[in-house]
Amino acid sequence: MKILHIYKDYYPVLGGMENHIKMLAESQTKVGHEVTVLATHPTGKTHRETINGVNVIKAGRLATIASTPISLSMPILLSRERPDIVHLHSPYPIGELSQLYCGKAKKVVLTYHSDVVRQKGLLRLYRPFLKKVLAKVDHIIVTSENYMRSSLHLREFTHKCSVIPLGIDLSPFLQSNAKGVASIREQYGTPIILFVGKLRYYKGLQYLLEAMKNVPAKLVVVGNGPMEGKWRSLSSALNLNDRVFFIGEVGGEKLATFYQAADIFVLPACERSEAFGLVQVEAMASCLPVVSTELGTGTSFVNQNGVTGLVVSPKDPDSLREGILNLLKNPHLRQEMGRQGRQRAVSEFSLSTMGERILNLYEAFYSA
Repeated sequence: MKILHIYKDYYPVLGGMENHIKMLAESQTKVGHEVTVLATHPTGKTHRETINGVNVIKAGRLATIASTPISLSMPILLSRERPDIVHLHSPYPIGELSQLYCGKAKKVVLTYHSDVVRQKGLLRLYRPFLKKVLAKVDHIIVTSENYMRSSLHLREFTHKCSVIPLGIDLSPFLQSNAKGVASIREQYGTPIILFVGKLRYYKGLQYLLEAMKNVPAKLVVVGNGPMEGKWRSLSSALNLNDRVFFIGEVGGEKLATFYQAADIFVLPACERSEAFGLVQVEAMASCLPVVSTELGTGTSFVNQNGVTGLVVSPKDPDSLREGILNLLKNPHLRQEMGRQGRQRAVSEFSLSTMGERILNLYEAFYSA
């Protein structure tokens, strides 16, 4: 099949959706499909290249408004493509509208990753068009039943929704590195609470920092982003500099070793923009119990309360502290939740499982 993915950004831009699309596109190429990604370029010029077998077209960008790249050339470029399947990754209004009015695909699938949460003005303008897009596409993929039930925009389209959870390459997180683990635990001290993610408003790190005032542990923060300066200042104001360590971006085997070295993973997300939380899958694959928050999204679908970790109230440092302390005081519970977390990660959230489910969906609709 000729498959075309559409989203606002693609590698080397890094982020949850960008990484997901890259892994999915490359996995589809490896099993023999002709895969193209249409995204936008940081400059005004259109750029084409091939990355790991994937044809990448980056349309020239006019401007970026409310985190949305505006590209006048994207609909023109899309109109020249003749794919068997277009796979939209939402939210990206320009890509979705381009497909609605200019697309020539035989079938269209849309993955509904998240509601538009923060850009209220954009949502008011876009809502009627989003409804048209959802009505027009042949099928909608949602990453968890939680999100399908709780999204106001999906309620009238559940009849054409399928739940296909996100998946990742689990192999780095299934390996052990005893020497690396020992080095990290010696460097930072123990016990270690781990946070991994882009430092964006919806991650809720401020609530975890507040909770750490009364948690006898070290917090290692992996990642960077627009909130880093503010959260570093908060950590200093709370007198946590000797127990909270901002270490920036970490990738590959080193990141996997940080998961293995930690005692508890915490995702204190505070807004529905955190639609799934793939970092929880990385933690679970590493046999690490998770403390996350109840947002009505996929975070509490991935991390099952009382099974793979604990789910607590959002925007509530006291609830976070109680959840963390509960696990710190119960090593056997941590071990059992870690074991069940790995089992769940392997059975539900591997890249191969996700890829197979999506290709089966394509084939069912393409051959219909």
